[in-house]
Amino acid sequence: MRELERYYRVLELQPGATLEEVNQAHKDLAFVWHPDRLPQNNQRLQQKALKKLKEINEARDKLRSLKTKKHRSLNNSSTPPKQPNYYKPSASYKPPASPQKQSNNSAPYQSSPPKQPSPPKVNSDLSGKDFSSANLSNKDLSGRNLSYANLSGANLSDTFMHKVVLRGANLSGANLFRANLLLADLREANLRSSNLIGADLSGADLRGADLRGARVRSGERLLVKLIGANLGGAIMPDGTVHD
Repeated sequence: MRELERYYRVLELQPGATLEEVNQAHKDLAFVWHPDRLPQNNQRLQQKALKKLKEINEARDKLRSLKTKKHRSLNNSSTPPKQPNYYKPSASYKPPASPQKQSNNSAPYQSSPPKQPSPPKVNSDLSGKDFSSANLSNKDLSGRNLSYANLSGANLSDTFMHKVVLRGANLSGANLFRANLLLADLREANLRSSNLIGADLSGADLRGADLRGARVRSGERLLVKLIGANLGGAIMPDGTVHD
């Protein structure tokens, strides 16, 4: 059961998600963690991406196999569905004997394996924190809540910030060179004079963001990915308001 829950967590889904949701989550995460989207000269990120892809593929395959078997079972049987095999004890299973009195030299009887300590939770709420001039290069801040945080002058080059919440955050003068801000929430964010060269803002919400003076071009060439980004009401680098 714990293994099954882990597969859902890997795909960022709630237990019991549909097969369609499993497939869509796999597509989204495989796109995000594809090694071609990350700096080729950063071996640490490349290795991390390969590991993530392996976990994502395994989770999708296991859940898809389980749901396909369950669907076939429901279609081929008029009786109520049985529990999956991995919930049933094998034919050779025998209940454990009642605990006997142990001698001083023997280990105490245990009816089940000892529980492993839970890993420490990572604090995802960093709203309002002061990270001004901090070196956060190559960090993984995906999914964190950094709304209204002070990141002015911070080094965020090559930082992975998929689905990060930066609403109202102060990013003035920040270095976001090649930062991955896919699907990020940047509403009303202050991006004045920031370096966005090579950054990926595909699908990001930039409504009302202030981009005045931000570096986004080399000559006439735009060097920021803005595929599917929402720029409604954003103040562009030249001072014009995007309608």
